Amino acid sequence: MAGTTAYAAVRAVGLTRGDTVAVSGAAGGVGSIAVQLARQAGATVIGLASEAHHPWLAGHGVIPVSYGDGMADRIRQAASKVDAFIDTFGPGYVQLALELGVQPSRIDTIVDFEAVARNGVNAEGNAAASTASVLAELAGLIAAGELELPIAATFPLDRVQDAYRQLAEGHVLGKIVLLP
Repeated sequence: MAGTTAYAAVRAVGLTRGDTVAVSGAAGGVGSIAVQLARQAGATVIGLASEAHHPWLAGHGVIPVSYGDGMADRIRQAASKVDAFIDTFGPGYVQLALELGVQPSRIDTIVDFEAVARNGVNAEGNAAASTASVLAELAGLIAAGELELPIAATFPLDRVQDAYRQLAEGHVLGKIVLLP
């Protein structure tokens, strides 16, 4: 699901070579895949994430930017113009994208549906790309070593509560996996 959601979000903002895109939650399950797909599309990628994940982002060709107070200024320092924005985190990021001058048609959020109704931005996610051909394309990229799916932790199914506790703490790089 994370892969097809990221695929749909990147497609929804219409990235072309030379674009600059900002991605909120860039080190999370969907964001970590979206930044890689955006780089493959030829975009310059600004990844919004906690400082602990900046090395992973930089290692994947992403310009890491810390979230929090002053984030808009840090994004402007990283790039003179932001052409597109992918929001994988939630409230406030669609507004940030609009303040940065991104056109609503080039903004996609997978979580802030109130912003979709209010601002006319995209809300393309898993359902928009959940096809056998997209899954095959993603699997091919993984097999070729061109796409990494970071796994933050694995838990046996009988420790599902521990998995949810770690997820609730936030700042997870990639996905948490339950093993049946």
